[in-house]
Amino acid sequence: MAAYKVEICGVNTATLPILSEEEKTKLFARIKAGDKSAREEYIRGNLRLVLSVIKRFSNSNENMDDLFQIGCIGLMKSIDNFDDTIGVKFSTYAVPMIIGEIRRYLRDNNSIRVSRSLRDTAYKAIHAKELLIRNSMQEPTIEDIAKAAGIAKEDILFALDAIQSPLSLYDPVYTDGGDTLYVMDQISDTKNKEEKWVENLSLNDAMKRLNSRENHIIKLRFFEGKTQMEVADEIHISQAQVSRLEKSALRSMKNYLNDPTCHKVP
Repeated sequence: MAAYKVEICGVNTATLPILSEEEKTKLFARIKAGDKSAREEYIRGNLRLVLSVIKRFSNSNENMDDLFQIGCIGLMKSIDNFDDTIGVKFSTYAVPMIIGEIRRYLRDNNSIRVSRSLRDTAYKAIHAKELLIRNSMQEPTIEDIAKAAGIAKEDILFALDAIQSPLSLYDPVYTDGGDTLYVMDQISDTKNKEEKWVENLSLNDAMKRLNSRENHIIKLRFFEGKTQMEVADEIHISQAQVSRLEKSALRSMKNYLNDPTCHKVP
């Protein structure tokens, strides 16, 4: 994101003005009177708000220039709809509006097609959530959102889930000392709980050659279907350590099973 702090969409961010509260009040009075130049000056004086918001989306695959432009649309909508008589700072009102505009853009440009009715339900829920946060300054529950939006919570959960961007099993979620944990490391193995496949592949013999900790981790992971985090909590080590021990154990077992001299019939 640092590369965008100098110039973005042709705007040199180093030259952006910082408006005082007094200047904002005077400009807004001129805006309400129909002064278009005051509106342009107010927009330019608040572009730093847009820059601060798009930093939150730096991990997305979207071009930062595009997000900046969409954020500016949200900023302009905020200016056009802001009521300066309610005693709320403009930034407090504008930031959720800018975020909402960017989120709508990202969802509408998602490669996975979601029905219009589902998107509408999700947008209503998100709008209700933003209003609740703005009014109470705390994260609302799904029940609060459902009540405010007038939509069943089950429908809200389904709609919000439908508009989420998909993750790859190989997306990294954590890095510790060079050992990266991936999404697949967070998932329970519910398919391979039966011991039949172990007998067929002679894995029992391979597991006997592991040390007690590695053996225990393999059993918890692949026989009881636990995630690495659950294993880490049970044996009181970090998830990164579980990942390292698991990989070491699987490598040892694979080497044993691939060695033909280990399976000779006496």
